[in-house]
Amino acid sequence: MSTTPTVTVHYAQAILQAAERLALPLPAELSELGGVARIPLARQDALWEAFCTAADDPLIGLRLGCALQVGHLDMVGALLMSCETVGEALEALLEYYPIVGVGGEFSLLREPGRVCLIYRAHYQVRREERVEAVLASLLHMSRWIAGNKLGALQLSVSHNARAALSRYAELLECNVAFAAQHDGLWFADADLQVPLIQANATMREHLRGLAQSLLERLGTQSLTVRVQQLLREQPRWGKERIAEQLELSGRHLNRKLADEGTSFKLLREQVLFDMAENLLREPVRLSEVAERLGFSDESAFAKAFRRWSNMTPGQFRQAAATA
Repeated sequence: MSTTPTVTVHYAQAILQAAERLALPLPAELSELGGVARIPLARQDALWEAFCTAADDPLIGLRLGCALQVGHLDMVGALLMSCETVGEALEALLEYYPIVGVGGEFSLLREPGRVCLIYRAHYQVRREERVEAVLASLLHMSRWIAGNKLGALQLSVSHNARAALSRYAELLECNVAFAAQHDGLWFADADLQVPLIQANATMREHLRGLAQSLLERLGTQSLTVRVQQLLREQPRWGKERIAEQLELSGRHLNRKLADEGTSFKLLREQVLFDMAENLLREPVRLSEVAERLGFSDESAFAKAFRRWSNMTPGQFRQAAATA
C-alpha cells in the first residue's frame, strides 16, 4: 500500500498548458512529466511555486481554476458529468476526489436551505492560490455540466482578498466571501436537484467500477488521509495508539508524515477543529463536546478552540446561528 501522496498527471498538465498560453518560463525539470500517470505531491508543490512566481499575478490560481476542464480531473471528471443531478455529482466527488490528488479533503456541510462543499487544504506551498484554483474550477465545471442552469450562492475563502474585488467578480460572476470560516462553495438545497446535461446511468456505473479499482490500487489514500480517518473515528487517541493501528512506531509515523509535509500534531488539530465546528452547530453542551473530543475539561477545549479560530466556542455558536 503506497503512502506517498500523488496527484494525477492531468492536473499538472493543466498548469503547464496555462504556463505555455501565458508564455511563462518554467524550469525544464518541471516541464517534462514523462509517461507517468501520477506525480508526487512534492513535485506538484514545486510546479505551483514556479508557476506563481513566473506569473507574478495574485489571481493566477483563480485564473487557472477558471480555465480547467473536466478532463483535467482524470476519470473523476467524466464520472461527475455522467451523474443524474448536481447532488449526486457532489456525493461522487466526496468519494473519488483522491484520484485527482490528496492535497486536501472535501466534505459537505448542511444548513437550513443550503449546503456547502467544503475544501480543507493540507498543503503549505501557495495555499491561497491553490484553494482559489480548486474552488473556481468546481464553480465553472458545475455550471457547465448543468447546462448553465446552476449558480452557486457564494464562494467563500478563509484568506483575505488577494486583489481588487472587481477582478474576482469579473472572473467568477459569483458572490465571494473573504476571511470566512471555510473554503467552499455554497449551493441552495434546490440546486442539488438540478439535472446534468450528460447524465448517463450505464456510463456512470462503468466509471464507478473503474474509479473504485483505481482507489484500491492507490492504497485508497496517503498516510495523511489514513491518520485523519482514524482520528475521526477515535479523536481521543494519541500518536502512539494511532501508530499502533498502522503497524508503525510513533517515531516512524512522524518520519513518514514529515515526508508528506505534515505532522501528527497538525493533523490531530485539523481533525479536532473540524469536528468541533460540526458539534458546535448542534444543540450539544460544551462539556459534552469537550468529552467527545478527548479534552480533560470544558476549559481546556475552550482554550484550544480559541487558538484554532480566534473565537470562543460561544462566539462561534453565535456567529453560526446568525449566518
